[in-house]
Amino acid sequence: MKHEILQRVARVHELFQNKGLTLSVAESCTGGLVSHYITSLPGASAFFISGIIAYSEVIKKDILRVSPETILKYGVVSEDTAREMAEKIRILSKSDYALSTTGNLGPDVLEGKEKGLIYIAASREGKTVSHELKLKGDREANKEDAALAALRLLIELVDLN
Repeated sequence: MKHEILQRVARVHELFQNKGLTLSVAESCTGGLVSHYITSLPGASAFFISGIIAYSEVIKKDILRVSPETILKYGVVSEDTAREMAEKIRILSKSDYALSTTGNLGPDVLEGKEKGLIYIAASREGKTVSHELKLKGDREANKEDAALAALRLLIELVDLN
């Protein structure tokens, strides 16, 4: 694992274990990479409750309960969908915090949205933060960059509390 990834994952572990917090993740475009990173270090079972790969629109709606209206109005590649994914997995898993990713890794345009457009969100009760990424790499680089950015956003939200 790259040094930057290892540092970020170690920080997540430290924060969640020291504060006695729990975490769940709903991933689309990162395909489980965020969950993989979190579970790469020992001790994740102390705080990591669940990771769901909601790659299809159907799973976003039927399992995570993302509003069909949100998807119809904004698309699966949208900040609104990312925010709902994070909020819904947090509620479903009863975790203190949640993280989500959704976007277009490429190579083609999706919903009229360019390759590399990714949305990430982190949620805790009463506060959800989100961020838009415009990544320029290939699929693998974009996936890794999105997972790292999501972990960074999570750390920022936990540090605020």
